[in-house]
Amino acid sequence: MQLYATVQVIWWLLLGVLLTGIAVMVGMDMGVGTILRYVGRTDLERRVLLNIIGPHWEGNQVWFILGGGAVFAAFPLIYATAFSGFYVVMLLLLWTMILRPIGFEYRSQIERPAWRNAWDWALLVSGAVPMIVFGAAFGNLLHGVPFHFSWDLTSFYTGSFLGLLNPFALLCGVLALSLAVMMGALTVMNGASGVLLQRARGLVQAAAGVAVALFLIGGVWVDALPGYRLLASPGPGVPQTPLEQSVVRLPGAWLTNFAAHPLLWLLPVVGCAGMIGAALAARAGRSHLGWWAGALAWVGVMGTAGAALFPFMLPSSTDPSMSLTLWNSSSSPDTLLWMAGFAAVFIPLIVWYTSWAFWVMRGKVSAAKIESGDDHAY
Repeated sequence: MQLYATVQVIWWLLLGVLLTGIAVMVGMDMGVGTILRYVGRTDLERRVLLNIIGPHWEGNQVWFILGGGAVFAAFPLIYATAFSGFYVVMLLLLWTMILRPIGFEYRSQIERPAWRNAWDWALLVSGAVPMIVFGAAFGNLLHGVPFHFSWDLTSFYTGSFLGLLNPFALLCGVLALSLAVMMGALTVMNGASGVLLQRARGLVQAAAGVAVALFLIGGVWVDALPGYRLLASPGPGVPQTPLEQSVVRLPGAWLTNFAAHPLLWLLPVVGCAGMIGAALAARAGRSHLGWWAGALAWVGVMGTAGAALFPFMLPSSTDPSMSLTLWNSSSSPDTLLWMAGFAAVFIPLIVWYTSWAFWVMRGKVSAAKIESGDDHAY
């Protein structure tokens, strides 16, 4: 039983790594799409921006697939409950994610300004919306999700689409978008020069300032939100189900883990330090250092949310005692062990390949090369 609990915690940590990978790598691309029309004022400038992330955006989608696959295989009850309850949101996310690759491939195929302008707006929407949804999802976890189970563990979602757009979730969504804009602007600084670099530098500092403010406001807000506390659950060696546990909602309960383990306060400190460090590095013209500081900011933000929620993974606002936790929503021990073996091989491989691709494709994107008719340019 102790081995099973250890593997469950390992997969909780791995899921956090994968979600952070999505935030950093996919969020970086989404950020470039979001700022495309501001940083790029002409068709050629926008093409430069698209070609900065052109060699990487498809590969970065691997993190998104891995995150969804990990939830599906390691936490099937979470997957089934969340995807059925958030069906409209998932469709919105799916359609924007489908629109994005079409925009990359089709935008420059026709030279008409109206055609390219329409796809520029499509890339903006398909960059901003997924990041808002990503952040709002974490906001709703901390806010509580309206669902419950019947006796046979059939889940029933009792909320609405508009209910998911509550003020706290929207704050978290805008925070995620701000961090994506910051990372996207740093990526532009790494790959562009001249006026594009200067515009991106200003955006890094503005987005970092907004992110710090929203993160601090969110922290104060979380302290006032009703949090969840697990009072009792089936003992060791007994099947864990959300039908046989006791959970209560208490103001400030999301900070219980921080009170019990003060070292966890380093996570929000790392988050704020990363945002401030990214802004200072951009101001000094050290965009590569700023990019790593921005990645560290995401680690701090995601780590803060995970530490607050633990062991809850999908809290129920309808019936808190039916909340899904790490202990009652995991796959079998054999499944988790097999998956851990595969993850030990493939996650380092993906990190190595991604690093290699960025190293090979390093350097500035030249507008002159795009104008010369490069067949591989977007």
